Order: sequence, then C-alpha cells, then structure tokens
Amino acid sequence: MSEQWHFRFIKLASHIAEWSKDPSTKVGAVIVRPNRTIASIGYNGLPRGIFDDPTRLENRSIKLSMTIHAEMNALLNAQEPLSKYTLYCTMAPCSNCAASIIQSGITCVVFPKPSSENGRWSESWKLAQQMYYEAQISVVKLHLNTS
Repeated sequence: MSEQWHFRFIKLASHIAEWSKDPSTKVGAVIVRPNRTIASIGYNGLPRGIFDDPTRLENRSIKLSMTIHAEMNALLNAQEPLSKYTLYCTMAPCSNCAASIIQSGITCVVFPKPSSENGRWSESWKLAQQMYYEAQISVVKLHLNTS
C-alpha cells in the first residue's frame, strides 16, 4: 500500500482514538483489507457493559487491569478472518497485542515511529518487534509531521 494510504488510515485511527474515555492515553486502531476497505476499528477502553466510572479511569492500576487495548478491540470487533490484512494503530502495539495480531493472520502493522525508544513500554515494544520479525510480519513506522 502506498505511503499516502498509510497516512490516511493512521489519520482515521487518530480520529477513532478520540472516542476513548481514557483521560491520559487515547489509542485507535483500524484493520484494513488488501483492497483498502475497512474491516474493523477499535479504541482503548473498558469492556462493553462495564461502567466508565471516572474513578476507575483515573486510577492507573485499576484502569490498566480493566482496559482493552485498541488493537485487541479491533481484532475482537472483526466479523471476518483477517489473514493478509493490515492493522494501523496510533501507537506501537505492546507485546500482548502483537501476539494476538500475529495469531489473527494480519501481515502488516503500521504505526507512527515512536519519538523515543525508551520509556515505560520500551521493553514490550522491543519484544513485539522481535515477534514481528520471527513471524515475518511487515512493520511500517511512519514519520509523522508534528508541526
């Protein structure tokens, strides 16, 4: 897929991320068929039927224990096999999401290049990169213009 399409779908994932009620981190994901049509979307948040209580969302420990990541929501929302599809995400997927992405049959993952390879998620991202490499998943890190 061309870089122009990559940017379009990342922009869509960014729009979807705004639907998240997480007060600190909003993440969006879009799964795209090879013909550039949308198969599924997801954003980070609490499971269906679970009350988005602000006290839960503001307590980091509780929030992390209850939240479904955007990538997982997109995978779970899909109504069809995802073999050879592309997943676009507003952040580099963690290793747990990477495992599910690989298992689903997705063959390409696109996300903005992290501004820093260090931080609280760096070990998980490094492990995800190794998993993508071993599973022969194509990874595209976009250089977004932040100005």
